[in-house]
Amino acid sequence: MKDKPLQGLRLVELGSVVAGPFCGRLFADFGAEVIKVEPAGEGDPLRTWGQATKDGSSLWWSTQSRNKKCVTINLREKEGQHLARRLIKEADILVENFRPGRLEGWGLSYEDLKKDNPGLIMVRISGFGQDGPYRDKTGFGSVGEAMGGLRYITGYPDLAPPRIGIAIGDSLAAMFGFMGAMMAVYHRDVNGGVGQYIDVALYESVFALMESILPEYDKLGLIRQRTGTSLPKVAPSNNYETSDGTYIVIGANKDNIFRRFAEVMGHPEVAADPRYATHAARGENQHELDEMINGWTKNYAMAELQTMMDEAGVPAGPIYSIADIVKDPQYLFRNMIREVNDSVWGNIKHPGIVPKLSETPGDIGWAGPRLGEHNREIYKELLKLSDTELEQLIADKII
Repeated sequence: MKDKPLQGLRLVELGSVVAGPFCGRLFADFGAEVIKVEPAGEGDPLRTWGQATKDGSSLWWSTQSRNKKCVTINLREKEGQHLARRLIKEADILVENFRPGRLEGWGLSYEDLKKDNPGLIMVRISGFGQDGPYRDKTGFGSVGEAMGGLRYITGYPDLAPPRIGIAIGDSLAAMFGFMGAMMAVYHRDVNGGVGQYIDVALYESVFALMESILPEYDKLGLIRQRTGTSLPKVAPSNNYETSDGTYIVIGANKDNIFRRFAEVMGHPEVAADPRYATHAARGENQHELDEMINGWTKNYAMAELQTMMDEAGVPAGPIYSIADIVKDPQYLFRNMIREVNDSVWGNIKHPGIVPKLSETPGDIGWAGPRLGEHNREIYKELLKLSDTELEQLIADKII
């Protein structure tokens, strides 16, 4: 096993559920020592989320907390806050996703913590950021997706805006948190800088990915609307029916690709038609073009269409369910379906590591651990607590 790129970094994770813990998982997958702090006696709510729970461990927990060490602390008590501060003193990075002001109330503000640890990098993920008029509002990923503009343009125009099938707002915030922390590590360790905190807002993380929606409104007065499966002014780029009742996604919107696609359909003259000859023209006539293509694809099964598209160099692919993904040869070849031993669930499939580094790849060492599984290791070996001190913390229900 090659060395991992983040070996030597220690991160304390105070977050819960999705955004903070996914940020921590990204560090853990690439070799950082991630110490996850959970409420004593309760644990992260994610332990009970998802489709199934067994012995205090959900399937979601197994993947979200893989490669982490888990300890417990009652942060509502002074002794717990003191213990957390001692732990954070030993860390390079702290990740938290409490509502702004919560840590300050526990004496764990960035200003407090950097007195003990001047090089500390603190990732703060919240609904609306650490300042501004919405600072104190409770914020979930779903609200961030709504107020970040994503849900307004998702779905069909005649239906209410739907949710995307995953917690995309939380995951985006986690990724921006990971990105910000690594920039701060570089600044601290390479440029001779100091520690700092990274302020990540859920709604801003979504808004940052909204492409040209803002300049379109600013200069054209255009408010992008829900358009179902099509992308306005970009054609052909849509879902098309097949003869076996499935849908294939075809993206032939570049001029040279569209010419190849027209050849595959047996109508090369379409690519020379002024209505379809250029990207702009196809965008203006995308509805009739999509109808033409859909009429053609319905005559072929998915496998036939995929072969034709691949041979012509036209981007295309089926819309996969998870049942399709787990048997796809590309996923399997690139090690994206990993089998990991879980102490509760036995052997369990986990998604593989992204991205793939050639010299220092990430890996999965273990699945999400049991509540407080690493208490003794961390408190005795890292913080040098005695057996007597440890037993007292247990008796006082601090850990």
